[in-house]
Amino acid sequence: MPELPEAETIVRGLRRSVVGRRIRRVEVMHPDVLRAPLRAFARAARSRTVEDVGRRGKNVLLFLSEDGVLAVNLGMTGRLLPFTGVPRGNERPTHPVVRFLFDDGGMLVFEDQRRFGTVEVLDTAGWAARDARMGPEPLGPAFTADVLARALGGSRSPVRSWLLDQRRIAGIGNIYAVEALHRAGIHPLRRSRELDAGEARRLHGAIRSVLRAAIRHGGTTIRDYRNVDGGEGEYRSLLRVYGREGEPCPRCGTPVARAVLSNRSAYFCPACQPAPERI
Repeated sequence: MPELPEAETIVRGLRRSVVGRRIRRVEVMHPDVLRAPLRAFARAARSRTVEDVGRRGKNVLLFLSEDGVLAVNLGMTGRLLPFTGVPRGNERPTHPVVRFLFDDGGMLVFEDQRRFGTVEVLDTAGWAARDARMGPEPLGPAFTADVLARALGGSRSPVRSWLLDQRRIAGIGNIYAVEALHRAGIHPLRRSRELDAGEARRLHGAIRSVLRAAIRHGGTTIRDYRNVDGGEGEYRSLLRVYGREGEPCPRCGTPVARAVLSNRSAYFCPACQPAPERI
């Protein structure tokens, strides 16, 4: 599932290709990804110009003229593909869900093989209400080590689960949660409130460093993720523990282990990330 670095990479690519273009028509092939009735969605997007592109958590945001925000959650397999004209041959999307056709003859295609993503148009007040329900941006100035320590202190959840809760911190998924925990030397099953101030500071720094590194490398492609040019993210080769069960820990050489937490795999080094006394 695309996380913050993947969404940020897509946003930077879209800024080069869709800003300033006016949506002439909307074609919806699979309305189950919409969070509003089809006609209302098409009417809300039509005849508006893309003024900017941004990101909030894992969501890609197209800021439209006339107080509109086109919000796309990529789900597990969603992709946003801009074209200067009608795509032909090998460049034609194989699982198109929504097409935004521009006045200049180009288009932006949201394709999503598994259709777990969502697309909607909100006004700025509607988006502000949605925004308020999400936690702080981990790369933003409001997300400090002290803020993280206080938030962790109020939760009994395993710290890996806490990091995945978008109400607590926006944009982190399983890949970067387990990578940050390894960098910080914290076992993924530790209860959040049991982390001391020093561990919270280490985790804060690890979160920010791993996210920044992943953005520099265009995100991580495990299976489906591609950027707007169709390229893969290059951070996979730099992952320390995610998906590397049985391989040596890059820090100490101990084989990487895997635990299942909430039906999802959490990878860790048993030596560098000591298990809690109680789980």
